[in-house]
Amino acid sequence: MRVVLLGTAAGGGFPRWNCACARCAAARDGKLPARTPECAAVTGNSRDWWLLNASPDIRARLTANPALWPGPRDTPVRGVLLTDAEADHVAGLAVLRGTAGFKTYAAPPVLAALAPARAALDRHAPGEWADSLTEGGFVLSGGLVATAHPVAGEPSAYVPGRANDHRWVTAYRIEDLATGGVLVYVPRVSAWTPMLDDLVEEADCVVLDGTHFTADEATQAGRHLPVSGPDGSLSALTRHPQARRIYTHLADTNPLLDPASAARTQVSEAGVEVLPDGAELVL
Repeated sequence: MRVVLLGTAAGGGFPRWNCACARCAAARDGKLPARTPECAAVTGNSRDWWLLNASPDIRARLTANPALWPGPRDTPVRGVLLTDAEADHVAGLAVLRGTAGFKTYAAPPVLAALAPARAALDRHAPGEWADSLTEGGFVLSGGLVATAHPVAGEPSAYVPGRANDHRWVTAYRIEDLATGGVLVYVPRVSAWTPMLDDLVEEADCVVLDGTHFTADEATQAGRHLPVSGPDGSLSALTRHPQARRIYTHLADTNPLLDPASAARTQVSEAGVEVLPDGAELVL
């Protein structure tokens, strides 16, 4: 299995277009690496690729990765697996329109929230929209099998009525049937649970929500599990040294964006990585 981290920043990317904080200024000056909104691509055979979320700049991300370029007859991108309905995870669907048979997997409340967009996109070319929480998971072309697992998280702010449903945010477990390699992809989660321990315990690699290093960075409390602290994700990840562990979805407030920061040193010493956009993993 090959995994490409197409983007590793939180919503708006890094530097954020409307922010003049010290980190964003350093990124504009080339002193810190710029990052694009979080999304990834995965394949089991290097021919059939599946996106994990569809960021607003997905065209640029695909163009920057030759393995995802179209061939003489078709694109190798077969579809997308959505972890939630966040704008920065679904806006790229508008760019991906026009491919007949393009398949999008999402949990039922996310599919319902996207109903108006689905109707508009299907006028360009009829796509397939599938329940990611189908019992037993689903097979992806290229020799992969995926299962979606609801994790702690709130519905997106634009959702009317903010319906109470525990399935708004999901993690994906993706297994390569040929090699047995397992990826767990969780770019958004608000609390660690025993279920996450179970998923990570059997993973070869976990890509996890690293939005905030400390809880006080967040403008809305409880939307993202912070990295640090006794109940933070870093403490949980140290229980799983067998897996390669990587943070993604980094907000501009996060000191992990600076390779020279004490936060990055702490995370690195715990065996957890912060990788740049475009990094490729082989499981």
